[in-house]
Amino acid sequence: MSATEQAIELARVAAHAALDKKGFDIVALDVSEHLAITDIFVIISAASERQVSAVVDAIDQTMHEHKAHRARREGERENRWVLLDYVDIVVHVQHQEERELYSLERLWKDCPAVDLQLPEEQLDWDQM
Repeated sequence: MSATEQAIELARVAAHAALDKKGFDIVALDVSEHLAITDIFVIISAASERQVSAVVDAIDQTMHEHKAHRARREGERENRWVLLDYVDIVVHVQHQEERELYSLERLWKDCPAVDLQLPEEQLDWDQM
């Protein structure tokens, strides 16, 4: 069983909202085969705590506009790793240092990537 079309669409909405606030290294992994609680993890990097907060707020606002209801929001106190749970997708917005340290992509390397339909130039910001 793979991620639902609704989950894929929500992941794309979240990714584009993050990109608008300069989130980078945005990836989505279809974790539906391994987890019963969600279909997709969206992982986003941000350069500072302030940017983590801005990306999180933009995603939350955009998801609300698309009638996606958030089940929980965790990690805002430090703004180093904020988790947004929309049931079908879980969004991880991480400070770049936390992203490198915890390496969620490595932990979930067996999961297929989801095409977020983002512009090519966003794919590797740290090489710009």
